[in-house]
Amino acid sequence: MKKVQLILSISLCGFGVLLLVAGFVTPPVGEIHHSLLIAFGEILTFSGSLIGIDYKYRYKE
Repeated sequence: MKKVQLILSISLCGFGVLLLVAGFVTPPVGEIHHSLLIAFGEILTFSGSLIGIDYKYRYKE
């Protein structure tokens, strides 16, 4: 379970950061508004960091 939690945390943070960068870099083509990409990226990054913090304190060695 702890390996799944760690992989989920890293992938959520990574995908959230990629969406944040995509929201700032991509030109507005009219399909997905950049504010939606930025908001979703912030949500994924925040949830990934919460899972990572829980992982760190739950499985502290």
